[in-house]
Amino acid sequence: MSDRLKVLPQYLMPKQAMTRLAGRIASRPLGGVTTAAIRRFVARYGVDMAEAAEPDITAYKTFNDFFTRALKAGARPLADAPLVCPVDGAISQVGRIEGDQVFQAKGQSFTTAALVGGDARLAARFRDGLFANLYLSPRDYHRIHMPAAGRLVRMVHVPGALFSVNPTTARGVPGLFARNERVVCVFDDDDLGRWVLVLVGATIVGSMATVWHGRIRREGPVREWDYAPGQVALAQGDEMGRFLLGSTVVMLFERSALRFNPAWRPGGAVRMGEAMAGWPAEATIRR
Repeated sequence: MSDRLKVLPQYLMPKQAMTRLAGRIASRPLGGVTTAAIRRFVARYGVDMAEAAEPDITAYKTFNDFFTRALKAGARPLADAPLVCPVDGAISQVGRIEGDQVFQAKGQSFTTAALVGGDARLAARFRDGLFANLYLSPRDYHRIHMPAAGRLVRMVHVPGALFSVNPTTARGVPGLFARNERVVCVFDDDDLGRWVLVLVGATIVGSMATVWHGRIRREGPVREWDYAPGQVALAQGDEMGRFLLGSTVVMLFERSALRFNPAWRPGGAVRMGEAMAGWPAEATIRR
């Protein structure tokens, strides 16, 4: 069966209603019901609670508390690299942006302008730049960290669909990551220039949140928040946001001499803090 046929039921599912319901249930303290649900989830997905700051599942009052659990100090050391992986997950795709086209899967792509909510001026900065799409499965640690230092310039909430973002759906739904609901975070850095980290929503993802704003409410048309220079400045490795259930992050970087970690291949597992990209040894000009 083709991937497009496999994802056909998702077009018919009441995805918004299902997601709202899941969000309400996951945020409620339900005592033994919550503990039983967490216990079953841990067993089904093989979640490693030994690396959690709180390994006792009975200590989590809500499913969301469990899902956004912190890790023990030192569980994710940072590599000495200009770009480190911001999440635990798997590589969906990674590589060069072809003009304004970001590769999604065989026969599938989307434009940088569509991804960032239609801002052609911002999108033009990433022409022939670099991109990385990283998928977080249900078993993964779901806090998102900074791949590099950055000064926040703007945040944009783009309403959209709520298709699943698993690999099968990425192959079967055209323009998936520029079609789903997303939160676009725009940063500046002295070495990297302007770069973008996009939190992509999905079916059953109760909500998305950033450390400077909190939970982003799902309402109305496209919304933007602008930030004064230095108002929000984060170091490499700092937490910047979180998902309430699995999803995807997409990053865009300006054209430069940066090269992705040669070990990174689509489908490969990655962990927060490992080297994502570096400067070639012969590069004397970084931008």
